[in-house]
Amino acid sequence: MRKILRFAGREYRAAVKTKGFIIGLLIAPLLMSGSVIAIILLKDRVDTTDRRIAIIDQTERMAPELLRRAELHNTYSVIDTATGEKVRPRYLFHVVETDTARSSDQYLRLSDSVRSGALYGFLVIDSNIVHPGADLDRAYVTYYARNTALDDLRNWISSQVNMHLRELRLQDAGVDRSAVEDLFVWMRVEGRGLLTRDAKTGDIDAGREATPVEAIIVPIGIMMIMLLMIMMSAPGMLHSVMEEKTQRIAEVLLGSIRPFEFMAGKIVGGIAVSLTTSAVYILGGIIAVTYLGYEEYIPFHVLPWFLVYMLLAVIMFGAMSAALGSTCSEAKDAQSLSFPTMLPAIFPMFVYLPVVKEPMSDFSTWISLIPPFTPLLMTLRMSTPESIPLWQPVVGLFGVLLCTLLFVWAGGRIFRVAILMQGTPPKFANILRWALRG
Repeated sequence: MRKILRFAGREYRAAVKTKGFIIGLLIAPLLMSGSVIAIILLKDRVDTTDRRIAIIDQTERMAPELLRRAELHNTYSVIDTATGEKVRPRYLFHVVETDTARSSDQYLRLSDSVRSGALYGFLVIDSNIVHPGADLDRAYVTYYARNTALDDLRNWISSQVNMHLRELRLQDAGVDRSAVEDLFVWMRVEGRGLLTRDAKTGDIDAGREATPVEAIIVPIGIMMIMLLMIMMSAPGMLHSVMEEKTQRIAEVLLGSIRPFEFMAGKIVGGIAVSLTTSAVYILGGIIAVTYLGYEEYIPFHVLPWFLVYMLLAVIMFGAMSAALGSTCSEAKDAQSLSFPTMLPAIFPMFVYLPVVKEPMSDFSTWISLIPPFTPLLMTLRMSTPESIPLWQPVVGLFGVLLCTLLFVWAGGRIFRVAILMQGTPPKFANILRWALRG
């Protein structure tokens, strides 16, 4: 044990004293949260070029109202009154006569105008939309543009068309809109957590309002920190072992320690590096969030589980990384094995959205109990506002512990055989045989 700890201390000092560790400690959170930061910085960066839209109105009742609403938009929403800057594009609609005999040719000419830049798009309003009846397929409003799937103007048109359709239907039914002033007032459905009773005072808590921060940002943030800890430790072990093997440093070290002590020292050093990094991020995050006044969103009850799961994950993936690193004799071999080694840690990123949306579903429960995925997904589920039954993280912990012991056992056998072998490329059949037979 003394040799393992001494070797682990050497690995820890070699890792944290480098400039790369300090730079990575500062840059990694920026890279992991880059999309969020970019959205915040670029949320006001919009294309303010005017949108010229042609309208083909077969009802002859919708176009005048769209022109009126577009004029209101251009008057009150385009220019920022505080700065005088143009912050949104103007919507410039004009009506085009309907060519009922050759509608396809007319749509093609308008499409060519969009391609040439003369128009931004064109809108076709079917004559049956006011009273479509039971056959909804015969009524349509179609918006043609270069990229309609992510077009804010399409959403604006949809809202205005449907608002005016309600007015027209009331008018045709002989109902005066002024008689029902609040007919078009929309009410927001407020989401709150379940009510609880204070065990000491007996008072009933009305439940906290649900927010995207608590439901999405906090769980995903906790999971991303754990993934960051794994990615900063396990791949480094693979390349470190490979370099020490190819440079014959391992041969010198194995003169004084056994192969398992060599691998164990690598893993313990990786754990120490992960604890240091996680302490910086967690404490820094708690201080920052508390300073901003959002301390109620900090999931303190999850932090002990986070640390335990993170340590086991680092041991699990670190053991396999060190073992696979011992099979590599060239840098290209290590590069080819890096992604397969980290794939079980990366896979939860592909399924986190349905899990965070429905943390109590059968899919979320069972996939979070698969040991290689448990550390990330179970922590993600526990960080949501849902109350996860205690048996699930406990069973998940035992599964991860057993899987970790299996990885350490198999990794030790692979490491013992492969660390001194030179010139043998890593093949799956050889790695499996070394793991089973030693």
